[in-house]
Formats: sequence, C-alpha cells, structure tokens
Amino acid sequence: MFSKGQIIFGVLFFLVFAIIIAFTYRKDLKLHKRFYAGSIWILIAFIAFILFIAAIKFFFK
Repeated sequence: MFSKGQIIFGVLFFLVFAIIIAFTYRKDLKLHKRFYAGSIWILIAFIAFILFIAAIKFFFK
C-alpha cells in the first residue's frame, strides 16, 4: 500500500504542520480574543440548529 519512506514522510509532514499551526495560533491569540469574542454563540446556535433538525427527523419519521 504505502512504502516505508512514504509513511515516514507523512508522519513527519503531519508533525511539522501541526507545530507550525500551533505556533501561528499562539502568536495570533490576542487578535482572536479581540475580533472573535462572541463567536462561541454562533457555534452553539449552529449545533443547536443541527440537533433541532435531527430531533425533527427522529420524532416525525
């Protein structure tokens, strides 16, 4: 399926990518808190809407 070199490359690529993303997120944390302060409510509303649709489908099946 995959050669040993491809698996090593994939694992290393994932680790380096995750580290770079973590550094970038930590660097921009102040901006995230400032500009996206109320975004948690959007996420909660979206999840509630999806659960509402699933409940309607479940009860009116």
